[in-house]
Amino acid sequence: MMIPFNKPAITGREEVYMKEAMLSGHLSGDGEFTKKCNSWIEEKFKAKKALLTTSCTHALEMAAILADIKEGDEVIMPSYTFVSTANAFVVRGARIVFVDVHPDTMNINENLIEQAITLKTKAIVPVHYAGIACEMDAIMELARKYNLIVIEDAAQGVMSTYKGKYLGTIGHLGCYSFHETKNYNCGEGGALVINDAQFIERAEIIREKGTNRARFFRGQVDKYSWVDIGSSYLPSEINAAFLYAQLENADLINSYRLDCWNTYFKGLKNLESKGKVVLPTVPENVMHNAHMFYLKVSDLDERTKLITYLKSRSIHTVFHYVPLHSSQAGREYGQMNGEDNFTTKESERLIRLPLYFNISLDEIQSVINELNNFYEV
Repeated sequence: MMIPFNKPAITGREEVYMKEAMLSGHLSGDGEFTKKCNSWIEEKFKAKKALLTTSCTHALEMAAILADIKEGDEVIMPSYTFVSTANAFVVRGARIVFVDVHPDTMNINENLIEQAITLKTKAIVPVHYAGIACEMDAIMELARKYNLIVIEDAAQGVMSTYKGKYLGTIGHLGCYSFHETKNYNCGEGGALVINDAQFIERAEIIREKGTNRARFFRGQVDKYSWVDIGSSYLPSEINAAFLYAQLENADLINSYRLDCWNTYFKGLKNLESKGKVVLPTVPENVMHNAHMFYLKVSDLDERTKLITYLKSRSIHTVFHYVPLHSSQAGREYGQMNGEDNFTTKESERLIRLPLYFNISLDEIQSVINELNNFYEV
């Protein structure tokens, strides 16, 4: 049997809640399960406002509108990220300014951001890779100094913290993903977390196709109408019902994933001590969510051989992003500021191992054993 790279988490009550949603007669957005998910995020993470969306991509697009991104504006972010991080701002007319990463965490190097800031800079978008927090204190200080908006791409960071604060709740806006590859999923889904109250009312309007429908249902206006730009960013109640079952079990999922992550880390420490691989780094001020377990090998050639070897042993492993600044669209819509000292080199060394809620510790041990066999330790 193949050990897959990922399986969407199933906790047990997804089907029950989906059936409840079906029987309620309300399947479109903003029903009872959507409200429950929003409230759970707000209460758990102490967020001012959370709005469930159809994807993290759409949460980022909403954030770009709220940040008033326009033609010619510049947005700073790492190149080592998913295309949606950049696309959400490119569609608003922005030019992307990529900054190199730290080689240990693969997060944006906060010490290089200031030199990338110009009079056209509008926002900074830190990406919390693998659920490991960026250095948010330094980033927020730069935002205050230059009057910039910080939009956290916390797609991988749900339940992770930085100095006791949940990722997604530190910047002005935060974006979560509930895609099936994430710790908590509903197939396709996301959320916009609003930490600056000035954005709340407009966010509701943007999410409701540019109408003041939310105010109408609260009895604040006697009819709703088109008042701003927007789109249909509401997930269906079926998706929200599935997700709510996951959120109810968030602590259980988080705890087990951490057990899996720690099993990998302890089991592969000998390979690192022998100089065969490099294991993930978790800074002292960070609590991560075990979103992924990756290791780094010597180079691209070795990574290719290792992926092929593990596949022959029925273990599915994958690499990750091709740096955006090296892609066709990345060259058209953005540019690297400064040197690419680590982004490309480190990305070519990185390999992700199977990790999901329903994997067994025995399966993880099998992966560890095969890695030791590959390196003949």
